[in-house]
Amino acid sequence: MAGSGASHLNTSKLNLGVLRDYYRRLFLECIDKCSGTKALVWDDGLTGPFGLIAEASLLKDQHEVEKMYGLHSSGLPASNVHNIIFIVRPRLCLMETVAQCLLNEEIKGGAVRKEFHLLFVPRKSLLCEKKLKEKGVYGSFVNVDEFNLGLIPFDSDLLSMEMDDAYRECYLENDFTCLFYAAQSLMILQALYGTIPYIYGKGDGAKQVVEMLRKMKMETGGVEPQITPQIDNLLLIDRNVDLLTPLLTQLTYEGLIDEIFNIKNTNVKLPPQKFLTVEEKKNVKEEALDEPKKFILNSADELYAELRDKNFNAVGGIVSRKAKTITAEFDERHAAKTVGEMKQFVSKLPHLQAARASLAIHTSIAELIKEVTDSDEFLDALRCQQELTHGLETDKINPYIEDCIAKMEPLSKVLRLICIQSFCNDGLKPKVLDYYKREIIQAYGFEHLVTLCNLEKGGFLRPHSTKSYQTIRKTLRLIVEDVNEQNPNDIAYVYSGYAPLSVRLAQFLARPGWRSITEVLNMLPGPKVEEVQQIPMGLRKRRASVTSSQSSMGEQKLTLVFFLGGVTQAEVAALRFLAQQDDGGVDYVIASTHMITGDRLITALSETIKPVKLNPF
Repeated sequence: MAGSGASHLNTSKLNLGVLRDYYRRLFLECIDKCSGTKALVWDDGLTGPFGLIAEASLLKDQHEVEKMYGLHSSGLPASNVHNIIFIVRPRLCLMETVAQCLLNEEIKGGAVRKEFHLLFVPRKSLLCEKKLKEKGVYGSFVNVDEFNLGLIPFDSDLLSMEMDDAYRECYLENDFTCLFYAAQSLMILQALYGTIPYIYGKGDGAKQVVEMLRKMKMETGGVEPQITPQIDNLLLIDRNVDLLTPLLTQLTYEGLIDEIFNIKNTNVKLPPQKFLTVEEKKNVKEEALDEPKKFILNSADELYAELRDKNFNAVGGIVSRKAKTITAEFDERHAAKTVGEMKQFVSKLPHLQAARASLAIHTSIAELIKEVTDSDEFLDALRCQQELTHGLETDKINPYIEDCIAKMEPLSKVLRLICIQSFCNDGLKPKVLDYYKREIIQAYGFEHLVTLCNLEKGGFLRPHSTKSYQTIRKTLRLIVEDVNEQNPNDIAYVYSGYAPLSVRLAQFLARPGWRSITEVLNMLPGPKVEEVQQIPMGLRKRRASVTSSQSSMGEQKLTLVFFLGGVTQAEVAALRFLAQQDDGGVDYVIASTHMITGDRLITALSETIKPVKLNPF
């Protein structure tokens, strides 16, 4: 049942189509427990992730799903289905909505007797069940089940759990449930792809996940999956170890699309004007001109696979060369004289037409990005970021940040810059931090004081402490001068001169090993973890340590890098770059709790408090 549109998942060393099919089979078994026609009522946060494992057409054509609705308190539209299945995350606010929908249905009645079912994703919650009992609707459900959806394959080398609040939950609310889900997902991966022999980790979250894995393994009674390990090493990186990287502006093609337009579950919505021909603009209604155009971004699109990890300054040249190649291939039809040559051209035609359509789309997307990257606001902010990461005047009040506050620029932009300054100066002097807080409260409103407190609690803003950034920067070569953006030779190209610290850790682990950077590892937050999982003799590969690439007769090792708390597209690009190096010896698959940008990370820690206007007169 390897579904259509999933062929791009099978192209890497680890066939992620197997994981997709596993989740798809389990989900279909869940909904097939209800015999008869069905309506699925989706929690909005789950439609995107589930769209990547089971297409709507499959559910409708083969599994008696007649209707699909969003979960809204206004209730459900009238239908004649026998089963209504609510598919929701275990959140109390959603239970209110589910209860309201059920009460509305009972009031409406109807000729067809309906059965209600509840499916929690990824697991049941006692609190949610208690809430439904309080509302008097729990008894209306014929069955209450759970579907353990963990790591969702996004691409041939990328997995995400799509838990957008993971960092906030761990570091603000002390709720480590997402780490339990991460450990559970790793157990499923090992059941499908074999036990991972070597586990490395850095950070508190990494240590907790390793401990949970140990307990889960004991609970299985030591039963090992009888599969030769396909993943040689697991590297767990707690986002708290490197908070600077996601705050910087990503400069890869995919990174900029995410920064500017937000990629959600491999989909992006873009302003439609650039994608309509002159004829279409004349014929389309006014309302349709405001309707965003949706695109799927993954390696199934050959041009996107080539462009996505490139620095944006290199994109123009690639697009131009591709346009010339496609034009030349179309012109071959004039040279075709014989029937055989014509037949050969016709067989290539669908691929050429798809390539030309893809080229037109990416040319338009590049134009949209260029409008932003050429603006003074973007370039000034980038210049400020680069000065801070180079350690220039980080201990003073930054005049550019002052200007941004005075101009009332978006608060997320201002907070990102202040947090970057805090990291690059090993914390801010009390006088500087108090000044920024005062300016923000006066300009943007006192309600943002809670957000500032959250940033301090979450480790983004901190008082000045012992100098460590300079040592880390020099030892790990985080700043690379004169980086080649067109033909890069270092991962620093993804930020035009700054190498992501998290990816440098993966690079050093592969060669020469973490022992060479013990001092730096001790300076970074959280413990270092190393664990060896025993593999039965018959299933062992010859030496499978991440650092043994030289002794392995040239065979590439496969390392799963799991980011706990989110990963940026630029970090993904940097790991792909390392995997493509001839002397690397290591291939990478990247997993994360979710995909992040600096803005989304800051927003996740923000509190939206609306001040109440009290006027006694």
